[in-house]
Amino acid sequence: RRVHANLTNTDQVIYTVALRSHPFTVILVQVNPGEAFTIRREDGQFQCITGPAQVPMMSPNGSVPPIYVPPGYVSQIIEENGVRRVLVLPQQPDFHPGGHSPLHHPPPPPHPHLPAFMPHPAMMGPPPPHLYTGMPGGVGDMSSQYIPQYHPAHIFSEQDSHSQHGRQSFLHRDDRANKTHERLQKKLKERQGGGGGGGQVKDSPPSSPQKSCSSPPTVDIHNGIGGKGLDAELRHGVACSDKQTGKGRNGESRELDKEAQALLALLSNISKPTVSDIQARGAVVSWSAPTRPEGENNTVEDDTSLPEDLSYEVAFSINGKDGKYQNVNSVHELSATLENLRPATDYHVRVQAACNCLLGSPSESVSFTTLSCEPDPPSPPKKASGTKNTLVLTWKAPCDNGSKIKNYILQWDEGKGTGTFEQCYYGPQKQHRVTKLTPASRYSFRLAAKNDMGVSEFSEVVDLFTSCSVPLPPFPPELELAGVTFLTMKWQRPSSSPKEDDIFYILEMEEEGSGYGFQPSYDGDELSHTVRNLRRSTKYKFRVAAYNSEGKSNPSQVVEFITKPDRPSCPCRPAIRGRVQPDSFKMAWEPPKDNGGAEVTKYVVELSESLSGLLWGLVYSGPALEHVCDGLKPGCCYQARLYCISEGGQSPLSETLQVQTPAVPPGPCLPPRLVGKPKAREVQLRWGPPQVDGGSPVSYYSVEISGPQSEESREVYQGSELDCSVGGLLPGKTYSFRLKAANKAGFGPLSERYEVTTGPGAPEQCRAPATTCKSPSCVIVSWETPPCNGAPVTEFRLEWGAAEGSMQVCYSGPGLSHEMKGLLPATNYFCRVQAVNVAGVGPFSEAVLCQTPCSVPAAVSNIYVLKESELQKFESSVVFSPSTCLGVSWDPPCDHGSEITSYLIDLGEKQPVVVGPVTKYIIQHLQPDTSYRIRIQAQNSLGTGPFSHTFKLKTKPLPPQPPRLECTAFSHQTLRLKWGDGPPKSVTSDAPQYHLQMGDKSGRFISLYKGPCHTHKVQRLNESTSYTFRIQAFNEAGEGPFSSVYTFTTPRSPPPPVKAPKVERLDENSCEVTWEALPLMKGDPVIYSLQSMMGNSEFKQTFKGSATSFHVQNLQSSSDYRFRVCAIRQCQDATELSGPYSPTVTLSQQRSDTAPGGGTAGPGSRTGTESIRTRQSLTDEQCAFLLLMVFAVIAILIAFVIQYFVIK
Repeated sequence: RRVHANLTNTDQVIYTVALRSHPFTVILVQVNPGEAFTIRREDGQFQCITGPAQVPMMSPNGSVPPIYVPPGYVSQIIEENGVRRVLVLPQQPDFHPGGHSPLHHPPPPPHPHLPAFMPHPAMMGPPPPHLYTGMPGGVGDMSSQYIPQYHPAHIFSEQDSHSQHGRQSFLHRDDRANKTHERLQKKLKERQGGGGGGGQVKDSPPSSPQKSCSSPPTVDIHNGIGGKGLDAELRHGVACSDKQTGKGRNGESRELDKEAQALLALLSNISKPTVSDIQARGAVVSWSAPTRPEGENNTVEDDTSLPEDLSYEVAFSINGKDGKYQNVNSVHELSATLENLRPATDYHVRVQAACNCLLGSPSESVSFTTLSCEPDPPSPPKKASGTKNTLVLTWKAPCDNGSKIKNYILQWDEGKGTGTFEQCYYGPQKQHRVTKLTPASRYSFRLAAKNDMGVSEFSEVVDLFTSCSVPLPPFPPELELAGVTFLTMKWQRPSSSPKEDDIFYILEMEEEGSGYGFQPSYDGDELSHTVRNLRRSTKYKFRVAAYNSEGKSNPSQVVEFITKPDRPSCPCRPAIRGRVQPDSFKMAWEPPKDNGGAEVTKYVVELSESLSGLLWGLVYSGPALEHVCDGLKPGCCYQARLYCISEGGQSPLSETLQVQTPAVPPGPCLPPRLVGKPKAREVQLRWGPPQVDGGSPVSYYSVEISGPQSEESREVYQGSELDCSVGGLLPGKTYSFRLKAANKAGFGPLSERYEVTTGPGAPEQCRAPATTCKSPSCVIVSWETPPCNGAPVTEFRLEWGAAEGSMQVCYSGPGLSHEMKGLLPATNYFCRVQAVNVAGVGPFSEAVLCQTPCSVPAAVSNIYVLKESELQKFESSVVFSPSTCLGVSWDPPCDHGSEITSYLIDLGEKQPVVVGPVTKYIIQHLQPDTSYRIRIQAQNSLGTGPFSHTFKLKTKPLPPQPPRLECTAFSHQTLRLKWGDGPPKSVTSDAPQYHLQMGDKSGRFISLYKGPCHTHKVQRLNESTSYTFRIQAFNEAGEGPFSSVYTFTTPRSPPPPVKAPKVERLDENSCEVTWEALPLMKGDPVIYSLQSMMGNSEFKQTFKGSATSFHVQNLQSSSDYRFRVCAIRQCQDATELSGPYSPTVTLSQQRSDTAPGGGTAGPGSRTGTESIRTRQSLTDEQCAFLLLMVFAVIAILIAFVIQYFVIK
């Protein structure tokens, strides 16, 4: 259940109680933000819970908790959609229902499904002095019926807390609360006896408490909070303190109210906060601690210092100064950092001080505006349209974060799929057309936005595909599965279509004899489909066609498929014929009413041994209508069912027939068996149930025993368990046992005899063993034989270990001593021994401590090579060179009780090196590129330890020499350089690498390339310029010297291509060809070469010179001519450099148009020629302006049509 407490309006208070069905109903009291809910705990203390929160409470009988009404208010219960609301309204003095006096207005009757109770406002602090309840004989107490869920030990029901003789008192109540409770009960009895015309009827709603002319007495209610006016409570909140003394109208003091009011005044006197360090998404808010208001009359007892548990709640608003504020955090300091703010947004911030359950008034709000930043990452571009060779991409503008977006950056991978992106568009538009693409190919795109603040992050990469050609006709569909009312078909994708193309399929169907022809039944991209709602045993024709964005293929060949017949209905329920025997019964049945259109071929009978019906077995399959089920178990419940089979399939199962076979006595049991080894005076027996229980569970067992010298048997156990312990036996004697079982039909026969012989006892505890140290690694342990208890000791077990709690068995045998070898010197060991015979294992002896003497150190176990980082940290005056030095480190071995004084490093042929007690050392004066076998041994005061394992190390070779540098290819902007013998097949760790540098204008060398390759291409160079280069080789041994300086010069660049020339016909035999001029190339003049071609012949040079036009004559009017132009650079110190030719321009043959009157071309013909020449002489700018005007007119017309016909 959920109780919503909303006290923001003093004229109307609503509580919502949602009911749920549960043995212990959980009631959730919802406390709104800025409000509080007060409860009394089981220790008698009061707890104030501030909102927003949900207080879980438990009700044992599912009733609604008692809600108390303050003076001057009445309650009303309303139920809407299963949610019961308790409405608290102010009392109207002019309304007198039912003849009641104005001073005692009865509340409206409760809901018929709710127990009578009075609402309790969770934020009104202390309840009123007069409380009533609908339960007979007492006052409603929330603490005794509804206890918070985190005190589950005290949960009382309404029947327990309200008895016939009055209310049961709370467990934890002090003397003052008991006196107050007695005084309250007395006043309630007086009011019930004399007010309003007699006492209340049982289970009737109580009268609403009213304020009379006299002041009501102050009552300490059991929820622990003194009374106070509703308006004051709504203004000041609820004070959470253990001092629950108050002062009413009768003169009693109210210390809690004064303290709460003083503290609330202090919390409300907080200054306006300040904002600093304003960023795009964050800011820092700081404020001053609250101070006491000026002119406040403080008593001597008032504490002028701030409370220790003072906290501050920071709230902000983005809807203006008077908008809705949102709490961001609660801190105990005088500053807070606001994070995750919106850029370029106006914020209003205010601060509230809080202490315990009191919340002061908010401070004056301060406003600030966050800074602007780069835009948010845009969404991936989308494909608006596309063809085989083009893609049109569109995108939406992201959030600009306060700065207008100026441009968009669109990048693509050029269809290579390598993950490297290049820019294909930069501009303010929100769409772009990519051309010259490959059909049926994938292209990856990503997008970024740019404003004045910077560039946003790129969007997610999106893959788009170009279109393909029309697919070929697919193969005919194949039948995958046929049913009664459906056919499942599959087909194959056309082999000629690439995988990237989106192929869709249309499956068409024609029903035999329908006359409608082929109708589409499926349209999609799947390769299979199930056609449903078909007729059984009917022939259908199918064909399939494929299509994509380019068009639709021809349909495939037509195939025919037939649906299957339907299955028959279930047979009638089987019936029993004759009497049921313990192991068999006879059953019969009738054929089904509907055979599904095909004759029933056989019936199948299934039988289950239990009523659960989990396991069924086949007992009959044939055409007969009856069957005898034999081989059954007595006293078992069986279920029988059947189904029939025809050509259409299997019918549903029939109704189940239940049969119970009669029970018989159980069969003989297996002899009991011995559990474990027999003890000296006790044996443990175990047995299993009989294999045949006779159809009834075995209820109990009986065990009989026969002595070693007597054939008479006696019962030693009778019960339902499957094991027993037989005691009081003699050691080493033979006894025989027999077993029988019984069920509701009686006892079964006795089992065969089982003989058991008791054994001897285990030996006693051994004495502590004696130890003798033979050497630092060898100890002799000896012990004595303990008492054997009737059986000789066959084995001794010696445990040995370095710790007393982790010893392990190191010897097991009949000997009385053992020699321990391979021990560590100067080490403590523990040992103990135990004896074993055929009867068992004796206890261990006491543990004995043994310490081995000291010895020489152990061998060094691990040797390591010092890494570069360790060499840098290694403090030594030696300069490390990898060609002549080796840095080694090792793990210190065990010193065996004597401290290690030095280490000896053996290098093989060289003299051994002696170092101090260190674990790192640099070996010097070695040969480059030489292998050394190193082993180390430790020394102490007792001698030298053994050598370690041999560790092979090798010094690095000397740094390599620089290679020869060559230029293998060149152009006016690039130089390809090569060095060495070509790239190696596999780069190893010791392979040389190269460092290529180029000189700049100031004579310094800058790095171009560093790596293992043998070639490098230098780009973005100037034409006819000399460049200097040098190279250096390096490897793990170090960097080699630089090579001598090499100089390479770039050639001159050819002129760029000329735009397509313009051709203007002058007359039938001549025309004029013009082209655009190119600027000078670094002072070199540029001339032009004009070539022409008539028809399909070869191009011939027509003109060569510096002019930008040429008058071509002697043309044939019946032939087509093609013209092209190229630029030629005339170098001063070199030959001419020809550039690429321009696009070809065609001059078509002239067609003579005769006038209608048959006249010849006169001045009008010249005028037409001039007009044509005028139209042809329009520039590109004029054409673009003309197209722009046409589009503008069309856009205005479309806007007018939309405004007139759509919007209006």
